[in-house]
Amino acid sequence: MPHLPLNIAMHGRRVLVVGGGTVAGRKVGALLRAQASIHLVAPAISAELAALEAAGRITSRSGPYQASDLQGVFLAVAASDSSEVNARMASDARRLGILAAVADAPDLGDCTFPALLRRGELEIAVSTGGRCPAFAAQVRDLISGLIGDGYGDALEQLSAEREKLLTEGNSSTYNKQVLRTLAERLINQLTEHKERVP
Repeated sequence: MPHLPLNIAMHGRRVLVVGGGTVAGRKVGALLRAQASIHLVAPAISAELAALEAAGRITSRSGPYQASDLQGVFLAVAASDSSEVNARMASDARRLGILAAVADAPDLGDCTFPALLRRGELEIAVSTGGRCPAFAAQVRDLISGLIGDGYGDALEQLSAEREKLLTEGNSSTYNKQVLRTLAERLINQLTEHKERVP
């Protein structure tokens, strides 16, 4: 199924995660990096998730998933070890117009979590649309060998130059050309440096 690659500002948005094990832990980690407000529902949670709750980084309710858990939620993530519970949560979310991601059956949801590579504020997402997350992770790891931390630094330099150009009131065509030329130069420098490194 085709997807729209889209970055969503999740800061402070309420997310329900159903499940308390390893898969739920991975989803919670990604959501915390996006500064979402996370509420977990599961009969039991891992020590890692319990530590996050103790630190005040997430909230949780001990018990089985209920449709009422979706109240006020922007995104619902089904990551329990029960396919039946995951499918029910996705169905409830769809009925309420809430985005849903389903770990064990991506086709039941509206979105998936990509394999993500971060270099400073630069983010490179690799997705298979849920068809094979392990393949996405392998491709991300391959890219990570090509894209070093210098790319994050280059982004900061380009961002500062863009802000400067915007305040000067130049035409968007001029700004675009200046930034493309600078980006090309910085990327060439990073590539040449990498080739020289033994």
